[in-house]
Amino acid sequence: MSKFWSPFVKDLVPYVPGEQPKLTKLVKLNTNENPYGPSPKALAAMQAELNDNLRLYPDPNSDLLKQAVAKYYGIDAGKVFLGNGSDEVLAHIFHGLFQHDLPLLFPDISYSFYPVYCGLYGIKSDPVPLDEQFQIRVSDYAKPNGGIIFPNPNAPTGCVLALEAVEQILKASPDSVVVVDEAYIDFGGETAISLVDRYPNLLVTQTLSKSRSLAGLRVGLAVGHPDLIEALERVKNSFNSYPLDRLAIVGAAAAFEDREHFEKTCRWVIDSREKVVAQLEAKGFEVLPSAANFIFARHPRHDAAGLAAKLREQGVIVRHFKQERIAQFLRISIGTPEQNQALIDALGEL
Repeated sequence: MSKFWSPFVKDLVPYVPGEQPKLTKLVKLNTNENPYGPSPKALAAMQAELNDNLRLYPDPNSDLLKQAVAKYYGIDAGKVFLGNGSDEVLAHIFHGLFQHDLPLLFPDISYSFYPVYCGLYGIKSDPVPLDEQFQIRVSDYAKPNGGIIFPNPNAPTGCVLALEAVEQILKASPDSVVVVDEAYIDFGGETAISLVDRYPNLLVTQTLSKSRSLAGLRVGLAVGHPDLIEALERVKNSFNSYPLDRLAIVGAAAAFEDREHFEKTCRWVIDSREKVVAQLEAKGFEVLPSAANFIFARHPRHDAAGLAAKLREQGVIVRHFKQERIAQFLRISIGTPEQNQALIDALGEL
């Protein structure tokens, strides 16, 4: 703590990202990165953009990418907002769309950036407990609120809500902004973007970090009614007019155009996930149903923190959360078949 800090900074509790170890020869299954590389078309587009144009500012509206997203989902480009990773998109949503007179609702076990943003922007919150099976109870969100946000599939549990359940939440809070955070939707869920035209209070966020293997590029998006998009644009242009660089714009646009690579790699991850679940269950693990590129598992006879430490000794890194209700779970990202087998072999040694 420094005497130069403001009281505001002193009281902040920052988000702690997953470890990015510098050691080599590790099986890294702790940050939900896609084990398969980006679209070759995306790489080629970025290589082609490495030219003298880098001396020029990028398009502040990222129209090329907005059009690619709009074409992919069959919507108007005026319903698309873009940001430097979905975390920046979420930050603008918290800043510009959630109200302060009533609490924001989100699951008590969920993306741990949500309470951080509440602290950053002075938003009251009312975390809503998941049920005994770690599922979202739709009826629990039918109460006065200043906004609602939840991941679908949820993180870190991986559990997914059906589109009909999402619609029930929207119907119960027509005067509040409802944000569906779809970072992992492509691994087993159904996007709520199809509901945007019917619900002007719905905002759907996505990222290219997971299913499109571009975590290092930092591209996120939101889809919603033009009135919501305009609010986000006003915040963005009061904060950073150029959130996406030239490489990110062309690379992300090409990734949306390459459906074949996207669908193929998603299928590989899904198939591997099912195999890993079966292998863990055979070893006595309880595994929550997952529609994401990770699984959430616990073993009735082994402490999760101890397991994580012993796996690390064998060169396998997984994510352990200290939150009381989930302290006996491990979140395990799905890797390549070779990485997954290394996990299973390490557990066999234990």
